[in-house]
This record gives sequence, C-alpha cells and structure tokens, in this order.
Amino acid sequence: MPESAFKYKPLAVSLTVSAAMLMSGLILTDKVTVPQLTGRLLMPLLTLMGFIAAGLVAGQVIEASGWTRTLGVAARPFFRFGHLGDRCGAAFTAAFVSGVTANAMLLDFYKEGKITRQQLFVTNFVNQLPAYFLHLPTTFFIVLPLTGKAGVIYYFLTFLATFIRTFLCLVYGRFFIHPETRMATNSQTTGVPGSHPSREKMIQAIKEKIPKRILTVFVYVLPVYIAVFMINTLNYFDAANQFLARNLSLAFIPVEALSVVVLSFAAEFTSGFAAAGALLDAGLINVEQTVLALLAGNIIAFPLRAIRHQLPRYIGIYSPKMGLQILLLGQLFRVLSLIAVGICFFILY
Repeated sequence: MPESAFKYKPLAVSLTVSAAMLMSGLILTDKVTVPQLTGRLLMPLLTLMGFIAAGLVAGQVIEASGWTRTLGVAARPFFRFGHLGDRCGAAFTAAFVSGVTANAMLLDFYKEGKITRQQLFVTNFVNQLPAYFLHLPTTFFIVLPLTGKAGVIYYFLTFLATFIRTFLCLVYGRFFIHPETRMATNSQTTGVPGSHPSREKMIQAIKEKIPKRILTVFVYVLPVYIAVFMINTLNYFDAANQFLARNLSLAFIPVEALSVVVLSFAAEFTSGFAAAGALLDAGLINVEQTVLALLAGNIIAFPLRAIRHQLPRYIGIYSPKMGLQILLLGQLFRVLSLIAVGICFFILY
C-alpha cells in the first residue's frame, strides 16, 4: 500500500468517527439540531483550530528566530534551580501570553530532543502560574464587587496553591532531573552568538512543519471536540455536577448553599461568585463559609470544565496519551493543592 495511504488513514478514521457521532446525535435525540451544530459546534471548533494554528506558528517563529534564549532570561534563575534550562524558561515566558504557544514550543523541543519528557511535564505544570495571571484581570475586578473580602481571600488562597505547586515542581526538578540534562539543554540553546536564521529559512521551516502539525492536531481534536459537545448537549456534565451537589454533605457549610455554588460554578464561572455573594449578603453563610464554598465549588466543578474545554486542546497539541496524562496529572496536583490550602484556612481562620 502506498505511503500516502497510511498518511491519510488516521484522517479518514477521524472523519468517519466524527460523522458517525454527528449522525447519531441528529437521528437519536432532538437535543442535537443542525442550527446547534453550526452555532455551538462548527464556529467554536474553527475558532479553537485557529488559535491552535496561530500558537503553533508563533512557537515555530520563536524557536526558528533564536528568541528562545532571550525569552528565557527572566525565568533563568528559577529554571536553572529546577534543572529545566532556558528552553523551558522560554515556554514559561510565552505562557504569560498564550498557553497554546507554550505547549507547542514544549512539544517541538521534546520532539527535537532538546528537552526530556520529564522536563516537558514539569514545565507544563509550572506553566499553571502564568496561566493563573493570564486569566486574572478578566475575573478579579468582576469578582471583587460580588464577594468583597471573601473574594479577596479566595483569590489569595488560589494564588497560594498555584505558587506552592510551582515551587514543589521546581524542587522536584532540582532533585530528580539530572544536572547534565540541563547542561546539555543549555548548550543546545546557546548556539552561535549573534547568529539569526534568514527569513527564507524561517518561512521554509514553517511551511515544512506547520501543515503536518495542524493536520495531526485536527485528526485528534475533531472527534474529541464532537464527543465533548455531545456529552455537554445531552447534559451529562450538568447531571454529574448535580449528583455531586446532591450527595456532598460537609459539616462546615450548609449543604443548600454549597449546592447552589457548585451548580453555579458548573454553569458559568462568574455566576458562582454571584451566588456566593447573594448567600453572604443574605446572612446564610459567613465569610469563612463563603471562601470554603468557593474553594469547594472550584475543586468539584473545575475538573469537569477542564475536560470539557481543555481536553481537545491538550490531545490535539500532544498525543492522546501524553495529552491526557498531562491534563489529569495537572488537575490532580491542582485539586490537592487547593484542598491543602483550604484545610489550612479552615484550621487557622
């Protein structure tokens, strides 16, 4: 069989599986309609693919133009301490602007043998810190008027959890990533001082790598995104959150209040804070209970939201196995750190 047949076989499988899911949804349930597929599936999918493609191109430009070392300067002391090197530091810096670009850079470095699998995983977890600040401006000034002091404490605790995770990841790298790996990485990063690839070579590298990468991403993103869309349309995510809300009983907060906050977090981020603020203003819960309810809602609802929104992106950029591993481990560490700071707050406040 020709090599090109093997090249396009995964695409054919992806399109077949995706078409089967769409047809099943249209035929078997009235919750999936053609207008829905256009407005809630096709346009968001095209937007997602556009962001991923832009991130892949940006990562390639940063690598090909020799900006890697420049971007890694700010993070160099910390990443040298963690035996991660300048390339991982560059991806960390890029994550303050675009998580997709940072992940694309990490994957390129790994595929080219410039960083190890261990460095890729650890840096991805460390990149939760810039991701935290990336989304902070759009939420903090909305949340603060809704929840007041409770919101400030909540954001301090979530930042503390993120900082602790980052610190522990760097400590892990210090003790479990060998220094010679870091030294090899840095030597590869250094290159020839003052040398810059020509514009033609950069464009040629983009032409050679990006179309193949985008095709690979599309093969995985399409069926996963459609599957998540179907699960969401059939209300399985909402049912899971409602089940958790009905069956979760905690002594430190009225279960009715917790249920409202959890369900609100599951529905839309800001509405969770609005619900918590309303309960606080009504005197049903105090500041401590409001903070703990917000943390509980975050812990319970966020992993489901991560699967809904981040899974297609991670599987698309990385391989399905690696993307799922990174996403699940990252969420596990995130939940454990939030539980830890929540317990400390509960004991000390």
